[in-house]
Amino acid sequence: CACSGGGSGRAGKMPLVCPPLRWGCVFSLGSCQGNSVERKIYIPLNKTAPCVRLLNATHQIGCQSSISGDTGVIHVVEKEEDLNWVLVDGPHPPYMILLDGNLFNRRVMLQLKGTSRVSGLAVAVSKPSPPQGFSPGLKCPNDGFGVYSKDYGPQFAHCNKTVWNPVGSGLSYEDFDFPIFLLEDANETQVIKQCYQDHNVPRDGSGPEYPLCAMQLFSHMHAVTSTVTCMRRSSLQSTFSINPEVVCDPLLDYNVWSTLQPINSSGKVDPKKEVIIVATRIDSHSFFWNIAPGAESAVSSFVTHLAAAEALHKASDVHLLQRNIMFTFFQGETFDYIGSSRMVYDMEKDKFPLRLDNIHSFVELNQVALRNDSILWMHTDPVSRMNESVEVQVRNLLDILSNSSMGANVTLQEAGYSQPLPPSSFQRFLRARHIPGVVLTDHKTAFQNRYYQSMYDTPENIRMQYPEGLSPEETLEYVTDTAKSLAEVATVVARALYRLAGGANNTSAIQADPKTVSRMLYGFLIKMNNSWFQSIIKPDIKAILGDVPQHYVAVSSPVNTTYLVQYVLANLTGTVVNLTKEECLNPEKTPSSEKELYEYAWVQGSLEPNSTSRVPYCVRSTVHLSKALSPAFELRQWGSTEYSTWTESRWKEIHARIFLVASKELEIITLVVGIAILIFSLIATYFINAKADVLFSIPRDPGAVAY
Repeated sequence: CACSGGGSGRAGKMPLVCPPLRWGCVFSLGSCQGNSVERKIYIPLNKTAPCVRLLNATHQIGCQSSISGDTGVIHVVEKEEDLNWVLVDGPHPPYMILLDGNLFNRRVMLQLKGTSRVSGLAVAVSKPSPPQGFSPGLKCPNDGFGVYSKDYGPQFAHCNKTVWNPVGSGLSYEDFDFPIFLLEDANETQVIKQCYQDHNVPRDGSGPEYPLCAMQLFSHMHAVTSTVTCMRRSSLQSTFSINPEVVCDPLLDYNVWSTLQPINSSGKVDPKKEVIIVATRIDSHSFFWNIAPGAESAVSSFVTHLAAAEALHKASDVHLLQRNIMFTFFQGETFDYIGSSRMVYDMEKDKFPLRLDNIHSFVELNQVALRNDSILWMHTDPVSRMNESVEVQVRNLLDILSNSSMGANVTLQEAGYSQPLPPSSFQRFLRARHIPGVVLTDHKTAFQNRYYQSMYDTPENIRMQYPEGLSPEETLEYVTDTAKSLAEVATVVARALYRLAGGANNTSAIQADPKTVSRMLYGFLIKMNNSWFQSIIKPDIKAILGDVPQHYVAVSSPVNTTYLVQYVLANLTGTVVNLTKEECLNPEKTPSSEKELYEYAWVQGSLEPNSTSRVPYCVRSTVHLSKALSPAFELRQWGSTEYSTWTESRWKEIHARIFLVASKELEIITLVVGIAILIFSLIATYFINAKADVLFSIPRDPGAVAY
């Protein structure tokens, strides 16, 4: 028997016993149907996540298998000494390695990359998370696409002043020519280990005997070399082929944005109208496809941002504020600032309601959940502050933020005049114009987050803890210490924005709700398919509510995270209006709807008590979507060094399975016997056919006897 994956799905149970070798089934066609033979031979691994191929203007990164999948004998590696068997001693190469999560690091992976004795890798999740930290991202994230370069603050370029992610190994940016899969289910990991124990463990220092437990991984990628190559091939296919075969797609999605005071989304804001931009990213990444929990790197900041937006909208005099506030959630920032660079491009080309001239100041929420001594650091750009007018505005911004934290459990401190900006969306705006701005983080220099852009950036990383025995509904409503902490940050930010926008009233009433923050953390980090999220989305998109939230930007849009940020923001900042379903879905038919200022959404609503039916309603908000597709693809500049050029390769199938494999000798004997039987059958058939008139002749009828 052999074990390998029979599909790319992520659901389903798996048998707990590796079946014995059944060569008899091959010949007993009368007693075995095709599907049952496969089920008896193979054990699919249904809860896996592959490493896939990504490409940019110059490189390809990630992993792939051969076109027919890669197969190897399984060897479990739980300590570095176990690698000797794979790399040197083992008599049955190539090997498929089941690697302990604590050994999934750059040093080990480069050893495996440099040998032909390895055909693939299955990585078991380390529980608890590696204490030394694990980040497959770069030490200098988005290097070369921020504001610092040889022409602007060269002393800060390439993280010369501050290495932001010192734990970063760059593993996600390596290119591996064999498949690598993550095993998400501990039960499936145990099945593989049991199969290994039963068949593959070396005995008395010598190799194990056949049959051996093997694994097969399928993850063949269509795109190669670079974005320039794959986009050119796809373009040629689209031009000259009736059925074009696209080999890669740009990473893309939508930015989510709304304003405190409504603006005409299809027109242009008055050049004299000043707008404060509040920004954060909503995407994350890890080594494995669509495994991007992003608790600290993304979720902590955009949840805080959403809570601040809700708190501000509850203020009674927001419609009187001198300056408008725009709440902006950027997609694709992990991949060289896709979302922010697109918004800046659209502003420059007059394809967005705001122009760069409208921006009064910029406040960005970055990683904010892992504060030491409740300190939040304010980062500014030392280069633009050399301009006297910018320095005055930045100083005013810092003072307002600092004053807003008085009496709160959050202390805001300036990171230092000579400290450059951390990786942030604000850098893309500074590339276009000197804008006063600040980036808020929980770190002064290097990230506090030891699991940046990794599968371990989970709720546990930001210290989310729940009492045992809670039901899903109780867990949704339970206010954690993390939620209280982020709500305090949101309160400080909301109060500062109110002051910055010209508000003169007392800000003590502006208060973020810890219960709302708890709900958002639960929904975006633990379970998307919960009663609150169900109640605030449209009925026709309820299928987006999967169980485990992931925040990868992907190539099909909008992704789940974008939809949910859009509808959570509408729920927290919008207004329930008394419109029928028909009027809500077609607001242009209602004279008083002001369709150019507002968006309308007919949402599912909550369940009625003791019923399965819902009470839907109409929400009016200022929430909009705008494209988060790199301008490089709009301009067809696939080799651009100015804009992000990341693409994702296409593939036909991704799956994994294990099975028992026979020795080469037995396979050869089986082949020879099969060929012999085939030849004998052909010869027998020939002679039987040649003598058919003798062998199958009909006896002559004797007829009637005449007397």
